[in-house]
Amino acid sequence: MSFNPAKYRRTPTPELPNRQWPNRFLTQAPIWVSVDLRDGNQALANPMTVEQKLALWHQLVKMGFKTIEIGFPSASQPEFDFTRRLIEENRIPDDVTVQVLVQAREHLIARTYEALQGVKKAVIHVYNTTSIVQRENVFEKTKDEIKAMAVQGAKWVQEYAVKASQTNPQAEWTFQYSPESFSQTETDYAVEVCEAVMEVWQPTPQNKCILNLPATVESTSPNRFADQVEYFITHLKNREAALISIHTHNDRGCAVAAAELALLAGADRIEGTLLGNGERTGNMDIVTLAMNLYSEGIDPGLDLSQPQSWLPVVEEVTQIKTHPRHPWVGEVVYTAYSGSHQDAIRKCLLKQQADAPWNVAYLPIDPKDLGRDYEAIIRVNSQSGKAGSAFVLAQEYGLNLPKWVQLDFAPVAQKLAEEKGGVVSHRDLYNAFAEHYGLNTAAMTLDHYQLDRVNGKEQLTIEVNGEQWQGSGNGTLSALCDAWQQRSGQNVDVIDYAEHALHTVEMNAPQGKHAQAIAYVYLQGEQGKRVSVALAEDTVSAMLQALLKGLN
Repeated sequence: MSFNPAKYRRTPTPELPNRQWPNRFLTQAPIWVSVDLRDGNQALANPMTVEQKLALWHQLVKMGFKTIEIGFPSASQPEFDFTRRLIEENRIPDDVTVQVLVQAREHLIARTYEALQGVKKAVIHVYNTTSIVQRENVFEKTKDEIKAMAVQGAKWVQEYAVKASQTNPQAEWTFQYSPESFSQTETDYAVEVCEAVMEVWQPTPQNKCILNLPATVESTSPNRFADQVEYFITHLKNREAALISIHTHNDRGCAVAAAELALLAGADRIEGTLLGNGERTGNMDIVTLAMNLYSEGIDPGLDLSQPQSWLPVVEEVTQIKTHPRHPWVGEVVYTAYSGSHQDAIRKCLLKQQADAPWNVAYLPIDPKDLGRDYEAIIRVNSQSGKAGSAFVLAQEYGLNLPKWVQLDFAPVAQKLAEEKGGVVSHRDLYNAFAEHYGLNTAAMTLDHYQLDRVNGKEQLTIEVNGEQWQGSGNGTLSALCDAWQQRSGQNVDVIDYAEHALHTVEMNAPQGKHAQAIAYVYLQGEQGKRVSVALAEDTVSAMLQALLKGLN
């Protein structure tokens, strides 16, 4: 790629030496506006059918959106028909407001109000472009002429609302104006145009209009866009009579960041789409911004839980698959393959208390809040270490492996992952664990045992393969080691051991008995160190079985 420094220029933005937004913190969610059915639909190679739009409409209502831009009813018959279906079939809940887009042209505004006959609450969103490039190269009009177009459009919107109210006096009309390509418009000129529109509508703090500031083309960094928004808000007359709305696009990949900083700059309202579908590189992703707020303890006011129930709806109507790395809701965004990451997650989860603030490495939120199971957090492949397989076995089978068992089993899991060439299923991992430690076999059968406490020591009488052994020691395992030494003449020491009950799943112990406990024994014999594992009906039997397997 050859670079010509004279070909591209920096987008002009206002000087704002005393900017306030960098020192602010967000404390509440904005007013959300879904534009999936309009801007999102407009960007599809195959626009949604009326039935598809209805399916997405119901999903958006279910998720909690209170304002939904349903389309451009003057643009085509399907858009008009969809608007009529919602109204005539009474599909709009009383607490939901529909929004429609229209250019500042009289016949289109008239057609828009025709589509809205009988509606209870609606936002009429009128726009015209104000950017330098559109003024000079597309419309070839002066600033005054462009402003006159905005004023005339505002008058038509108001006049047709009065006419519509004659047949539908209960309707609540809200007027919204967008200086299209605000991001590429001189900010002081955008203020001038919007003030001229407000002069027509005469909004009040009790009956506000909406001024929507679109980054129709994202052309500067998020911080400079925030400067544009703060400049606009602080220089706008009668600011208390307007809701300031933001509509960002993702040409530079920063639509979410720009919207978030715009909220710090004083914006009240955010327009966007689920997962960022939209023209070119897309619209602002409402899911990402809402979950960003959620992760900092701010209620987003939207129900984004159980994405497995709503993602298929979005994918079906847009014919766009969700990227597995999509922020917050992608299939693998809470998954760790790296061994060090897996180890950190496992240790943090063990310490995380149910009533304590969330504090787990590599997991900014609890995946269970979005309906994700912990099974998917750690997946074992060739990059995983001992912690990965230990976590999976603990989550799926209730096996709480001591560190020395993890180290012993890690090469087995590594070899399995390399042979599989990808992610190892929890079932394959458990089968490898069971085979490696012979969980379903027993070379020496424990027929019976008796423990007695004599003079502060454990006295063990045990029957193995029909043969009776006896021994004593400070504990059960040391007593068995003593019995083994008396029988074989070989010394053996228990370096460490652990045992626990099983609660997660049912497993089969040797001879078909139901296993309720598992034991792990780390022993030192004349032939070296060894880890042994056994299942049994109780913890004492499990410990004895594990040591017997190690002795064999």
